Amino acid sequence: MTVPEIRWEENQTPHAARWRSESGAAPPKRVVVADDTMTADMAYRQACEGVGLLWRGDFQNARQLLQAITRRVDKRPRKPVDSLLDAFNQHRQIQSQRARILGMLLIPFDAGHGIPLRRAPDARLACEEAHGPAAEPYVASLRELLGLIGAFEWRKKGVEIPALNARIHPHYGVFSPLRGEYVDLVARTPMPRGSVAFDIGTGTGVLAAVIARRGGKRVIATDTDPRALACARENLERLGLSKQVDVEETDLFPEGRVSLIVCNPPWLPARPSSPVEHAVYDPDSRMLRGFLNGLAAHLTPNGEGWLILSDLAEHLGLRSREALLEMISQAGLQVIERIDTRPTHGRAQDASDPLHAARSKEVTSLWRLGAA
Repeated sequence: MTVPEIRWEENQTPHAARWRSESGAAPPKRVVVADDTMTADMAYRQACEGVGLLWRGDFQNARQLLQAITRRVDKRPRKPVDSLLDAFNQHRQIQSQRARILGMLLIPFDAGHGIPLRRAPDARLACEEAHGPAAEPYVASLRELLGLIGAFEWRKKGVEIPALNARIHPHYGVFSPLRGEYVDLVARTPMPRGSVAFDIGTGTGVLAAVIARRGGKRVIATDTDPRALACARENLERLGLSKQVDVEETDLFPEGRVSLIVCNPPWLPARPSSPVEHAVYDPDSRMLRGFLNGLAAHLTPNGEGWLILSDLAEHLGLRSREALLEMISQAGLQVIERIDTRPTHGRAQDASDPLHAARSKEVTSLWRLGAA
């Protein structure tokens, strides 16, 4: 595989370095060297034109410049829309443009992830935990670096999970269980009889841990993302559950039939714009359909599949309730019960959110499914 490169001219000399982008963005075709003398208006204009700004000045000044560019981006007016679906599509387009513009402020890195700028933080450990060792210099966006540092702090601090009376520590790029309502649904729903369970798409391992703590003598947790697999194993080891829970690199189901299978797939059937969005967006409901279509073949006669799903997609016009019920029926399944809860996160009450009309009505459900 070809390693992407970024090229620029500095002191009338051509330069090149490895390009690193977690979002999968291509390197800017044109790059200019920028420092503390560059104004926010000039930086904003250049970034809007797709010009990469390779920073050579003070690191903290670069952070302030990024904030100034952000304010200018966020002042852009939104066009009126006729429906929530139009609002969602406009929001996605604006977010994509915003990420592209803010990603134009670039930071150089030495081999070993050092940052050769005045007043730069020591982000070597955070970068190595996210990317592994760096044998050569590279260039990445400042915005991505700040997100990586924030994720590193979350990993150290962890997320309190009342159902476990413990903390889960999400790795960079792994969906964090900040929305606790879906964890609480799994924690309080009566479990079917049986000693073995599957957790499909385990992520941080939080639901596998909840099931194990509730009495599942053996849980098999699956995922395909290497970061998620490492994250789940680390969390389960920290919780003292590694002997009770096996973490496997498997697409959806492991072999066998069990009494309980849990899945919390991405909730929105839309195309992710970058690899880090795969935990939120499920193109054409691929994972949802895969779970439903394979569920009956992996359940014992009285076993249950627990599908944890928000109805936000229904409010946005991305998927109807009738379409979901049809998927369930065509998979040879029946609904035993649906247990609902309301989100408690801040965005559900944020009237300034362009999708507030949908988020304010959102309900998260645990669907208890059995073979028809």
